[in-house]
Amino acid sequence: MRLLIVSLNFSPELTATGKYTGEMAGWFAARGHEVDAIAGMPHYPEWVIARGYRGRAWHEERLGGVRVLRAPHFVPRPGRVSAFGRILMECSFTLASLRWWLPILLQRRRYDAVIAVCPPMQDALLPWFYGLLRRVPWVYHIQDFQVDAAVRLGMLRIGRLGRLLFALENFFVAKASRTSTITPPMRDRVLKKGGAAHRSWLVPNWADIASVRPTVRDNAFRRERGWTDDQVIVMYAGAMGAKQGLEIVVDLAVRVRERDDIRFVMVGAGAERLRLEGAARDLQLRNMAFLPVQPLERLSEMLGAADIHLIVQRAEAADLVMPSKLTNILAAGRPCVATAEPGTGLHEVLSAHRCGLAVTPESVDALVAAVVSLSDDAASRQRMGIRARRYAEENLDRDAILERMERDLEELCPPKSRESADASASS
Repeated sequence: MRLLIVSLNFSPELTATGKYTGEMAGWFAARGHEVDAIAGMPHYPEWVIARGYRGRAWHEERLGGVRVLRAPHFVPRPGRVSAFGRILMECSFTLASLRWWLPILLQRRRYDAVIAVCPPMQDALLPWFYGLLRRVPWVYHIQDFQVDAAVRLGMLRIGRLGRLLFALENFFVAKASRTSTITPPMRDRVLKKGGAAHRSWLVPNWADIASVRPTVRDNAFRRERGWTDDQVIVMYAGAMGAKQGLEIVVDLAVRVRERDDIRFVMVGAGAERLRLEGAARDLQLRNMAFLPVQPLERLSEMLGAADIHLIVQRAEAADLVMPSKLTNILAAGRPCVATAEPGTGLHEVLSAHRCGLAVTPESVDALVAAVVSLSDDAASRQRMGIRARRYAEENLDRDAILERMERDLEELCPPKSRESADASASS
């Protein structure tokens, strides 16, 4: 197949949407498909354009067999990422991507399918128009419901702009040839927004279970940082943004500060990191440390060095997103404590497979009780870790997930239609 993927976030970003979209594109290219990607400049989660891309405009590069067409765009300053700043960034990317879209719209040879990745929602605009113009099927792949989350978190008011964005999102869901998302509850939400059950796919975020594997607890990553055997390391590793509500981790550290054996480690970057570091410093939290985003080759060691992982999100966003950090925690065979309501995808995984504890979002008391309970019960942590790895092997294998998506795409654009498109182009 000849595929086009449109995504603001893309490799070499190491987390969230950029990670999964880049891996998806690379996997399809490795399978022999011809893959192009229209993508923005790498900037997440630091909210700073990555080295090697600063000062560059439109350019083409190859990553893992994928032809990547980069478009420049605005990036909000770290610590000042507002709803308006995000909208400005996303709209600037859509406008800048016209540099690549115009020749695509005009050339006679067409793609067999287009995959538009949300967020941002605007990524669907030009794929929808291209599909309409050239009768090319397009897939709207939703990593999280961006507009719903922005409204619930108070980042966007339900005024004229909010109503317009909701209407556009519902329009794209209804008009897409197929809509895919990452959890069953999110798929249910697609149906409520106008999607049809027979036109919706479930494409969970995966884990690289071959690369991310359980390690011994006393590994090099742990020893390098001087964490002793009698210390319980409680780690949050991931983006530090508004929808996580990470101030609760600071409150948690305050509540158990008398426990010399429990230490909190925050790994990552994001719009809220500076504020969180400042709060920990003001409160003189000696039991809390911050580390930068770690190299991919050290991911297994980093995850394995922790005894308990935290997955924190605000109640308003709990059913709209599936934290991408979960997959690697499970693959690493470590238990987690997550803030998740019953009925959400995260709660269902942890409770049904007994590989972690799910507590009420934004309840410090519930979080303290869960963390202290697991800290005092090494045997339970070990049993949960074994079940976590088993779940990853049975449900999160990247090849199995993307092979299903490949079959779905091949059914969406069967060989006859591809042959006729190539014949039309050559004539």
